[in-house]
Amino acid sequence: MRKITLILIATFLSALAFNVSGQVLEPVKWNFTLEHIDQNNYKIVGTATMDKGWHLYSQNLPEGNIALPTLFTFEQNSNFELIESVKEISKVIEEEDAIAGVPTRYYSGKAVFEQHVKLLTNDATISGVVEFMACNDEQCIPPAEHEFVLSPSDKTETSIVETADNKEKSSSGLWAVIIEAVLWGFAALLTPCVFPMVPMTVSFFMKNGEDKAKSKLLAGTFGTSIVLLYTLPIAAIIFGTYFFGGESVTADIFNWLSTHWIPNILFFAIFMIFAASFFGAFEIVLPSWMVNKADSKADKGGLIGTFFMALTLVLVSFSCTGPIVGTIIVKSTQGEIWEPVVTMLAFSLAFALPFTLLAIFPSWLKNLPKSGGWLNSVKVVLGFIEVALGFKFLSVADQVYHWGLLDREVYLAIWIVSFTLLGFYLLGKLKFKHDSDSSHTSVTRLFLSMITFTFVVYMIPGMWGAPLKALSGYLPPQQTLDFDMPRIIRESTANINVVSNNGSLKPVSETCDQPKYGDFLHLPHGLKGYFDYEQARACATEQNKPLFIDFTGHGCVNCREMEANVWSDARVLKLLREEFVIVALYVDDKTEIAEEEWVKSTRDGKIKKTLGRKYADFQVTRYNTNAQPYYVINDDDENQLLPARAYNLNADEFVVFLKKGIEKYKQTK
Repeated sequence: MRKITLILIATFLSALAFNVSGQVLEPVKWNFTLEHIDQNNYKIVGTATMDKGWHLYSQNLPEGNIALPTLFTFEQNSNFELIESVKEISKVIEEEDAIAGVPTRYYSGKAVFEQHVKLLTNDATISGVVEFMACNDEQCIPPAEHEFVLSPSDKTETSIVETADNKEKSSSGLWAVIIEAVLWGFAALLTPCVFPMVPMTVSFFMKNGEDKAKSKLLAGTFGTSIVLLYTLPIAAIIFGTYFFGGESVTADIFNWLSTHWIPNILFFAIFMIFAASFFGAFEIVLPSWMVNKADSKADKGGLIGTFFMALTLVLVSFSCTGPIVGTIIVKSTQGEIWEPVVTMLAFSLAFALPFTLLAIFPSWLKNLPKSGGWLNSVKVVLGFIEVALGFKFLSVADQVYHWGLLDREVYLAIWIVSFTLLGFYLLGKLKFKHDSDSSHTSVTRLFLSMITFTFVVYMIPGMWGAPLKALSGYLPPQQTLDFDMPRIIRESTANINVVSNNGSLKPVSETCDQPKYGDFLHLPHGLKGYFDYEQARACATEQNKPLFIDFTGHGCVNCREMEANVWSDARVLKLLREEFVIVALYVDDKTEIAEEEWVKSTRDGKIKKTLGRKYADFQVTRYNTNAQPYYVINDDDENQLLPARAYNLNADEFVVFLKKGIEKYKQTK
């Protein structure tokens, strides 16, 4: 059993390491650092790491060689000066190119370059770009660029401030989901379906008496089994669909799961049913034969018995952990394909850890509170939270299909009422079927009620247009709010002309013509723009502005957070409003488009007949990614001006991204 467990874990980790994200081929990874030498003298160290079999060309190629040499370009300013030129530190390989028949010079595995600089100010910033081409024995990638921005660190002599590989920034969104999954995993321990299982579980491992080594082995097997029982099924489904159907099929399944009305309405109904159960209307349990069969096998003891003990725990706790697991899976499907596996792994590790530790150290059990009426209170509190979270699924379906049922003020009203009732429950003003009688309100419940009512007070201004940034990922978009007075004021002044640098009048937020789908799709913060790519591209060419492409979705939590926390920044709004033509491409919208606008995918050969499918396919085909949000800046000829940005709540970096896009666009003119 131990060997099988290790094999399963190794197989899972190997599968997890396999890249199924659909990103563009990048055999060369760049890393830049700024290292202090003495006084104001520094050196920029650029390190290129190549995949096995790939090589990177030298800066200096022999005459007659047609390959692209590696070229470093620095943006000169008065804050620093370059000392000599870029030096190649690694040993270069010199040989004859077998295909071209001419001498060549290249690096394999790793290449290090150095450029000495003298900083003339304390806040100097050095930016530049390296152009390069990489080849292996079968192919070469097209010439590529990597931008970097460096500045001296206050704390260390080596500082990597920013690189252009913004896809890495999207990991912050994944970490947020992982942290949430871990917190839910620990919280699940306190549910009335799980907590009473703790003494029973610990007593199971105490049967081994003084054999501490065996107890630890069984406890470890128990914890590992819980993790595998939660993680392997979702991993098998995801990697199975990817293996047999490819990345596009898996992405389509995820898109359907997170945006189609059927699963969203189903999840909404499930959450309401679970909430009713938590309030005491009825009890939800799995079929008794399933639990009894697993429990009977657990009595056999040993490693096999330990596995079935873990299975019994998972089955018995289903009525409390089911909604939590569902929430985690659906939320994580809005990112990369492997994210649900990672988040489920995080949840199961947090859920299994307390059981494993208590099995190894059973004496800790004495310090845990006894089961009692407090567990039912936890269940009721979860019921209120289930009601609030359940409406998120209904909201997604409402936005995708434009039903108009849950505008922002309606959604907020439901949350305000739900959490107000929760506050009264914590104060003892509401009682449910299985609640114990209490003659007083405990200090814990008083503090929890204060937190709840504070949350309610925080939400109330949102009914009249307050942005509520902390909840931006869970609420319908700001533009769906009928009571939004700040938006009305913004829109009434959006087309006022401003004076440009040359003294001429410059229109703000002007569109060239009436945007298609503008009757039901809107940009945040009163911005004007388009929802059809070709229409937006034509307008960008007419106005001599770069095209800002926003790949977004109605059900995209991270998109709403970006809009609420980054787009709302005054600098960002000014740049988007004055310097760009904006197009928001909703990859999950179910609106059927005219037949003449249908597209046949070069990816899977299928005809895309809805707005969302058309632009989801466009994103994957053109930019080799299916994650949202995803921001691209193009010129008039559809050339991408700089590396795209993903989810990253740093507004300063987003401003830099927009300004660099403007500079690059001007260079094309």
